[in-house]
Amino acid sequence: MSSIFSKIISEELPCYKIAEDDSFLAFLDINPLVEGHVLVIPKQEIDYLFDIDDSLLKDMVIFSKKVAKRIQKAIPCKRIGLSVIGLEVPHAHIHLVPMQSMKDMNFSNAKLALSSSQLEVIQSKINSVSE
Repeated sequence: MSSIFSKIISEELPCYKIAEDDSFLAFLDINPLVEGHVLVIPKQEIDYLFDIDDSLLKDMVIFSKKVAKRIQKAIPCKRIGLSVIGLEVPHAHIHLVPMQSMKDMNFSNAKLALSSSQLEVIQSKINSVSE
């Protein structure tokens, strides 16, 4: 079944793209915990992260690491947290969340309501950073 992420990959739906290669796509979460919250997804439609082939999963983590380093340079934070929950969308994904404290990784927190212009500014900040 096609998920919202599959529609983003096929460009049926827009996103605030941060990085892309042949296998993965990283884009801003439009309901972020904090500014700079990014989702990393495989382009292959796989529901559960731990069903991903080992080689692809390894590559996904390496791709996420490159994206996380760019986020950390662009968004003031102490660290980039990584979380895998996988209940919200039936498509494997990794959350990369800029953190000042552990509280920033609490998915029960209220999500930010950012405008498209605010998301574009964040996207531009992150995309202006090279690897």
